[in-house]
Parts: sequence; C-alpha cells; structure tokens
Amino acid sequence: MKVLACVIAVVLLVAGCSSGPPAPESITLTFVRHAQSQGNASGLIDSSVPGPDLSEEGRSQAQAAADELRDKDFDGIYASDMVRTQQTAAPLAADLNEQVEVLPGLREIEAGWFEGTSEATAAETYFLAPVQWLDGNLAVAIPGSITGKEFNDRFTAAVAEIYDSGDKNPVAFAHAGSIMLWTLLNVQNPNDSLLRTRPLPNTGRVVVEGNPMTGWRLVNWDGITDFGA
Repeated sequence: MKVLACVIAVVLLVAGCSSGPPAPESITLTFVRHAQSQGNASGLIDSSVPGPDLSEEGRSQAQAAADELRDKDFDGIYASDMVRTQQTAAPLAADLNEQVEVLPGLREIEAGWFEGTSEATAAETYFLAPVQWLDGNLAVAIPGSITGKEFNDRFTAAVAEIYDSGDKNPVAFAHAGSIMLWTLLNVQNPNDSLLRTRPLPNTGRVVVEGNPMTGWRLVNWDGITDFGA
C-alpha cells in the first residue's frame, strides 16, 4: 500500500508539473480617435508632431466623448505625443481623476510627401502604401515616410507598454490611420474592407481583446460587432 501511495503521489506531481505556466491574461483595450483638429477642419493632412490643437467643434466632441465613456470603468488612459489626442483625452481624465500617460508610439502614421495635401485625396496618395501593408507587403514605405514594419513595430511596442502596465480595461487616444492599420494588421479576425467602408470618424472607437502573447480579437469597430467566428 505504501508503494502504491508513493506511485500515485509521483504521478500527481508529474501531472502538476507538466501543466505548464498559466495562460496570459487578456485585457480589453479601447482605441479612440481624437476629436476634430484644426488640421481636420482645414481639410489638409497634418501628421506632424506635436501637430495642431483641437478646433472649437473638436473641444465639444471631446467633452461629448467623455460623457459617453465616463461609465466604462477604464483603469488607464493613454494618448499619443500629438496635441490633439491629449486634448481629446483631457475631459475624460478629469472626470475619472486619472493622469494621461503619453506614448509616442501611438502617433499618427507620417504622411511623408503627402503632408499638407488634401485629406479628400488620401486614399489615392497617403494610403496607397498602407493598403499594401494589409496584403503583407510591410517593406513598402510611404514616400518620404516609414515602412509598414516600422509603423507596426512602433505601435505594437506602445500596446505592449499598455499591457505591461497591468491595466485590465485601458483606453488609448490615437489617430484614424494608426488605429485602423494596426488593428487590421494584428487582430485574428480582420476585415480589411472596413478601411474603405467604415473609416473612423472623429472620436470613433475600436475595441480589441487579448494580449501580446496569444494575440488580439476585434470586438467592436465603431459600432460594428459581427466579425464572424
């Protein structure tokens, strides 16, 4: 009986050891595009740092966003190093008595040669290279700017910082291009047509769930929640 008990104990010990480390914990990460900037109001692309302030309409949009987001139980607030995201985050941060942590990696994708050109023509100019990124061609660069790999590495590092903070339900204020492209490049259930059919408006939101180790899933794209299995 003693021998049998020892054998059982060893089997249980081995089974316990072979179970491996616990699975990484998932978080819910909400991205919010900034409110209308003076650059948006002008109709011209402005991807410079720190960039323009919010317009008067943008300030109203930022307060409206804070009113909508106040009850979401966010435990961390982040923004890029561009003024418009920090100004958009400010009303919510004041409501929640939280500090806004600035992460440069959340900044907008630099427009390069297309800086100062019309936002209306961005699909035919500024976004020609990013569309190729979605096809796997991350080595392609926006003329005068960065490659898809450089952008993705930068934004992914910022997301990793958010995850490593320990926040379980953080919100990150960023930019239309950076939010949309990073999401579609990194979630396990992308729908690339959303870039064309549902571009993020000012204060539009994207929500992902997961972690940097096992990956991310898209759960909400500006109100769209059905992304298939």
